Amino acid sequence: MNTQTDLRDVHRIAVLASADIVAAISREDLPRPTPCAGWTLSDLLTHMTVQHHGFAAAARGNGGDPAVWDPANVAAAVTADPAGAYRRAVEDVLAAFAADGVLEATFTLGELGPDAVFPGATAISFHFIDYVVHGWDAARGIGAPFALPDDVIAAAVPIALAVPDGDFRAAEGSVFARALIGTEGQDDLGLILRHLGRSPDWAPNVGE
Repeated sequence: MNTQTDLRDVHRIAVLASADIVAAISREDLPRPTPCAGWTLSDLLTHMTVQHHGFAAAARGNGGDPAVWDPANVAAAVTADPAGAYRRAVEDVLAAFAADGVLEATFTLGELGPDAVFPGATAISFHFIDYVVHGWDAARGIGAPFALPDDVIAAAVPIALAVPDGDFRAAEGSVFARALIGTEGQDDLGLILRHLGRSPDWAPNVGE
């Protein structure tokens, strides 16, 4: 995609929508399963929270520090106050992405390795698609509806479809499972979900 595309408006909508979902999650909900195979809501929220802080650090030039990507640094806060810990992380990343010059800045995404360096606009696109999908994941974990405006979904489709499929998605810790076949008749959100390894029909009592 064009690395100069400014996705921050649609990104903000997606991230705030995820915050609305997480605001309804209590400590008692944390053991619930999610569409992310093997991840409870606690695991998912810990991942989502630390990723916000990691991308915020990357926007500020500190993404090469492994500590900013370490889930252990947020796990206790998520367990104690899921909604509060997540909201603080959302505020952190949105503030970082709103800074002047962020689209042209160099982001080091240290969790991917020391050489994982991207233009800011490209890094923001990665974060955007994660939270379109993870917002849905969290909503499904508590059986809540999840909807995004049409322009947000439309912006997410080409980014999602650009994510390569392959056996690496089956590796332990992979955020996206192998793509699912059968995209015919799917709406755009369904297309995104299936390409990124999620069944749009997933429910907690059914499994993935």
